[in-house]
Amino acid sequence: MGCVSTAVAQHERKVLGIIPSVFTVNNLVGETCGKEIKVATMQERLVMMMELSDAFIALPGGFGTLEELFQMISWAQLNIHNKPIGVLNINGFFNGLLSFVDHAVKQEFITPRARKILISATTADELVDKLQAFRFEPDPALSKLKWSPSSSQKEKLDLTLRL
Repeated sequence: MGCVSTAVAQHERKVLGIIPSVFTVNNLVGETCGKEIKVATMQERLVMMMELSDAFIALPGGFGTLEELFQMISWAQLNIHNKPIGVLNINGFFNGLLSFVDHAVKQEFITPRARKILISATTADELVDKLQAFRFEPDPALSKLKWSPSSSQKEKLDLTLRL
């Protein structure tokens, strides 16, 4: 992330880092280019990223990258957002993952419509073009879901003891 944000800043573009506060202790992640927003949790980070982003691009990475990628894909599938999601498949890094997703479609665990949520390309220019051309097609059954702060909060129970 540091290399990407540095390159973006060097080309005089906006950089926004959303980082859990725990990572700022002892300068664990290094200097931040651009604006930094500190949040309490990883979940809060994901929600803020979803709200502030126009699209999502995953670069080769580990478990954290995959977790965030699939979180955004599942939220798109649930109609929580309709933003394009792509992987930059440098040197075939994501080939195995893309094959697995296609296998899950063949096994009918993922619908062909949901498969279209994940975009891939081997070059940055191609990926940006595909992300810009993306048109979200919500699942008709799931598009009826209405996500709002009030619908996701449980009703508070009155647990007052009265004698």
